[in-house]
Amino acid sequence: MKIGCLFGSFDPPHLGHVQLATYVKAHAALDQVWLVVTPQNPFKQDRKLSPEQHRLAMARLAVQGLEGISASGLELDMPKPNYTADTLAFMRERWPQHEFSLIIGSDNLAVLHRWKDVSAMLTGTRVFVYPRPGMEEHLAQAELLYHPSVTLLPDAPQTPLSSTGIRVRLRNWKPMDGLLDPKVLAYIRQNSLYTD
Repeated sequence: MKIGCLFGSFDPPHLGHVQLATYVKAHAALDQVWLVVTPQNPFKQDRKLSPEQHRLAMARLAVQGLEGISASGLELDMPKPNYTADTLAFMRERWPQHEFSLIIGSDNLAVLHRWKDVSAMLTGTRVFVYPRPGMEEHLAQAELLYHPSVTLLPDAPQTPLSSTGIRVRLRNWKPMDGLLDPKVLAYIRQNSLYTD
């Protein structure tokens, strides 16, 4: 199977994540897309995350019932810090019958050359890049823009949604219509997440 991996903290997972996963699965000829819940981005060590079990549970609720889209907690059990290259190497060893690809935003493509073991990671790994608003100039200057493993998806849906903005709205009890799956919102309220 061809499996695309969308890594993220998913704190919380919002409808933009789901819309993107659905689009990439259809337009990149993938059999499955996995939302891979990450413990801590090595580039964002200063950010406090919600407990891992809550983020994984919310990601699973967000994609519940969607064919070919699932949430994975495999990186949560790996040694830390977590690097995408190490996780992809583990996945290839664990499931040699599958072909794994990476799904990243244009903001990440702009800094991809700084990732750990990027040359080894790009050997045999396709990278599908979706646009992020306001990143056009950075994308044009990305060192790996023309790497043969990189495929741009310029028509992928762009969303103004961000988990950061949603956390602020949740703290202030603002409406969540069109932002979160109702099951995710119910989970957040039941577990008193994102409250001061």
